[in-house]
Amino acid sequence: MTATNLLQISASEMKETFLEILKRENFNTENASRCAELFTQNSLEGINSHGVNRFARFIKAIRKGYINPQASPTLIHAAGALEQWNGNLGPGPLNAFHASNRAMELAEKLGIGLVSLAQTNHWMRGGTYGLHCAEKGFAFMGWTNTIANLPPWGSAENKLGNNPIVFAVPYHDEVILLDMAMSQYSFGKLKNEQALGNELSQAGGYTAEGELTNNPAEILNGGRALPIGFWKGAALSLLLDLFATILSGGLSTEGVTRQNGEEYGISQIFIAINLKKLNNYPAINKAIADIIQDYLSAKPLSTDHPIHFPGQNRAKIAANHLQNGIPVHANVWNEILAL
Repeated sequence: MTATNLLQISASEMKETFLEILKRENFNTENASRCAELFTQNSLEGINSHGVNRFARFIKAIRKGYINPQASPTLIHAAGALEQWNGNLGPGPLNAFHASNRAMELAEKLGIGLVSLAQTNHWMRGGTYGLHCAEKGFAFMGWTNTIANLPPWGSAENKLGNNPIVFAVPYHDEVILLDMAMSQYSFGKLKNEQALGNELSQAGGYTAEGELTNNPAEILNGGRALPIGFWKGAALSLLLDLFATILSGGLSTEGVTRQNGEEYGISQIFIAINLKKLNNYPAINKAIADIIQDYLSAKPLSTDHPIHFPGQNRAKIAANHLQNGIPVHANVWNEILAL
């Protein structure tokens, strides 16, 4: 891709554009602002695949009736630190913020809070909710199931979801954040790299002929995604789906897929842990610092790729995009403007 295919959109322009479109889609001002902020922040931190690149698809899902912009979650069942909620097909990011906040409220009282969501929608960047909790001092774990888009190991037939999982731990003024799909590359990342005309740095899947490939187009067009860790990632995807389905009482990957081939009504889990309730709380920061210091002391194989912990470069990427604008493919931005 040439530089002429990329636009530099300021964060303020992006948020204002999203806000106006969301208001036209019957979001109230508060919810429209929160969603616009989330899509913009994801893009600002370099996650276009679950930010600006996903916005048009989000709006189209609303227009198809898969997302109800006026719906909010309702409590179905409570048992101590565990609660089950129905997302009522509301906007996935808003439902996820609600579930994260409720998990922290439970953890504040009980030490840990587990909130499950049935009948919700794509949460966009799952790391958003890990950051939301960790920045308030809570450790966080959360995951979601998806439509079937990943094969069991030894098969070419998609029966698993790539079921992203998030871990977040507060560390001084930073957050150690892992946000990963069970496929080597998320499908948003594959589509983003395809649009940019890039090859993947590592093999990300198979061609239609069953050959490993670094070409995202070959994976998306007739090929299949590669599970992380091969058979281990496929097995982990299965267990994440089982736990999400059992704990929420909602749809499994199989159930979501069987609806009509569209991804909506999925199941999600949000777990917040109140570190202050732990006996070893006074020593936690020192323990984390020792681990990270030792981790970062590892000699890199290449000086071009220094060792960093997950989430370490967020602030640097965001600062660069604040100053220079967020790079957006012209076709993506034009599609948004036409909504």
